[in-house]
Amino acid sequence: MATNHDHGPAELSLDEKTVLLSGRDMWSSKPAERAGIPSLVLSDGPHGVRLQRSDADHLGLHDSHPATCFPPSVALASTWDAELIGRVGEALGREARALGVDVLLGPGVNIKRSPLCGRNFEYFSEDPLLSGVLGAAHVTGVQSQGVGASVKHFAANNQETDRMRVSVDVDERTLREIYFPAFERIVTEARPATVMCAYNKLNGVPAAENRWLLTQVLREEWGFDGLVLSDWGAVGDRVAALIAGTDLEMPGTHRDTDAQVADAVRAGELDETVVDTTVDRLRTLAERVRAQVDPVTVDFAAHHRLAREVAADALVLLKNRDRTLPLSPTGRIAVIGEFATTLRHQGGGSSHVNATCVDSALEELRALLPGAQVDFAEGHRTTDRSDTAQLREEAVALAAAADVAVLVVGLPDADESEGYDREHLLLPPRQTELIRAVAGATRRVVVVLVNGGVVSLEGWHDEVDAVVEAWLPGQAGGGAIADVLTGRVNPSGRLAETIPYRLSDNPSFLNFPGEQDHVRYGEGVMVGYRYYETADVAVRYPFGHGLSYTSFEQTDFRVTPTGPDTATASVGVTNTGDRFGKHVVQVYVSAPERPVSSPARELRGFAKVALAPGESTTVEIALDRRAFAYWDITRADWTVAAGNHQVQLADNAHEVADTAALVLKGDNVLRPLTLDSTAGEWFTHPTVGPALTAAMTSGLTKEQSAAVVEGNDGALLLLSSMTMRQFTGFLPAPLPGEVLEQLIKMSEAYAETVDA
Repeated sequence: MATNHDHGPAELSLDEKTVLLSGRDMWSSKPAERAGIPSLVLSDGPHGVRLQRSDADHLGLHDSHPATCFPPSVALASTWDAELIGRVGEALGREARALGVDVLLGPGVNIKRSPLCGRNFEYFSEDPLLSGVLGAAHVTGVQSQGVGASVKHFAANNQETDRMRVSVDVDERTLREIYFPAFERIVTEARPATVMCAYNKLNGVPAAENRWLLTQVLREEWGFDGLVLSDWGAVGDRVAALIAGTDLEMPGTHRDTDAQVADAVRAGELDETVVDTTVDRLRTLAERVRAQVDPVTVDFAAHHRLAREVAADALVLLKNRDRTLPLSPTGRIAVIGEFATTLRHQGGGSSHVNATCVDSALEELRALLPGAQVDFAEGHRTTDRSDTAQLREEAVALAAAADVAVLVVGLPDADESEGYDREHLLLPPRQTELIRAVAGATRRVVVVLVNGGVVSLEGWHDEVDAVVEAWLPGQAGGGAIADVLTGRVNPSGRLAETIPYRLSDNPSFLNFPGEQDHVRYGEGVMVGYRYYETADVAVRYPFGHGLSYTSFEQTDFRVTPTGPDTATASVGVTNTGDRFGKHVVQVYVSAPERPVSSPARELRGFAKVALAPGESTTVEIALDRRAFAYWDITRADWTVAAGNHQVQLADNAHEVADTAALVLKGDNVLRPLTLDSTAGEWFTHPTVGPALTAAMTSGLTKEQSAAVVEGNDGALLLLSSMTMRQFTGFLPAPLPGEVLEQLIKMSEAYAETVDA
């Protein structure tokens, strides 16, 4: 049993150390002042600081200090702009520090496996590269202000249904390629101060007690050197969690888990060095986040302007028939929908922020269009249904007298929140009926959507002229909507998730949210656009889609090798329109034949550029080894297949603009043969195959040998799946054991030669 170590100014006893490993209360850790370890304050904050005033909870039920409510991650992701998200992170970190917060709990980088997840508004994307790049920018920004970030929820927390106990049953390749990479990139590039483990089980083992996840992968493979804290209430067995790598149990509970840890040490069930290591991590975290001691002030007006800038860049112009948008500065405009005056700007649950102010889209439109007559009709109410027909009639009458109608519709708070998942993708029926009624009464109709998760556009999409996806745009979203509708800001958002025609088209449809405490990720790596493009399933709008008020031309696309399995893609981009605008360059890779199922294409790089009319630039995107690799479970490593990799410049995941071929030698995936290798593997081996055939036909004439080989093609194909051990039993004359041994050694020598 290890003895106590010196922990700073004074030696700590076992009981003094174990008491540090759980929270003091809902939002702070316990101090050990004589050892130089202060109490640390933690706060929810993916898109705003939610520091509660008095009564504490983890569900956003009680009041909190005012803070800037930036657009949630669902909107941030649609900017495809890491630099912009870094600025948001800096602002969040500054506000957190001003409020005395040491660790801001965010960002959430879980993959959007299903559009039904009730918490999708807190997550970035269905794509791991996009999630990882933007998440790393967020973390870097927050931590630049001396505040620690907490990347969550590790791992495979992709639903709210039964989230506290469900076992996510998923193969390792899918974890490595889809659900781990965002966390991996953030850990290796941004060095987050903390990582928060998830509630769910991973293949039967609770995430908080999963040593493979929290120690082998997170620390040993990725080099994470920070603190792992639990999601609130995620720890069941405190000792098992500590052994697995969960350092800090949150929140403080009435269970005496600290004593359980001390008792386990005294009983010899837990080495005290595990406790010491965890205490050291807590001290290191404190030193890291308390390094900057100078007081800071917050310019909330500046942060509101930043929130408006970000929200405007996040808006996605999905449809714009006959240039309906931007709106004319004159004429009569009918604005319809209660969200135009009372904007739903954020989601529900633990991330709910007490915004410093909230813009009205209606008032901002009126301010930007002084020469137009901007009228308003409520159209519907999300809570009171008593006068639905009358409200709709008033809206239709207003629209009939207008040059254009702008409907601001979307999901009410109750439809999506932490704690439960959605049951469908439909807008409330009253809103769909309102859209169709207005579309039939006026010349032009614009629909602005306000929602945290994807909604179906079917039943009304083809009847309207323009559709703008505003997501949940944060407290300045009303101004951002007005900016885009009037052309003050040219829309540049791109979808970070696919909008399908039908919920049943989604690859997780038959396996979401699971049953009997298990959810099976049967779609494997075919998540989101990876499935739609591979299975040739039509969608309403593909991943990466987004329109602009200007036009861009991409020319001279080329890919230059920079190493045996790396390259740089370059393309010229010109703004060929008459407005300033921003364009997103998207680069995908389509792999050659592999021994595993592979998506038709995968996003491997992107960049956002801003150009004045007529301006040009050259964009270069580095493609590292991982851009061409898949996780090989037989080698337990990233593997590059040999052959022709198609590097694709695309407007979105469906529309490829140009392609450049890149031939890579790839990795040697031929393993040495054994008697448990299949007969097919033996016969197709480059050196062993011919030798095996020769051994089988030894002593026969040339004509007899040809007859044996050619006349038994069908039989060999039939037997090819047998192991060689089984196959030799079907031969008329068994092959001598020494011959088989020589052939095995030949395969080993070949593998060594290729690897060299």
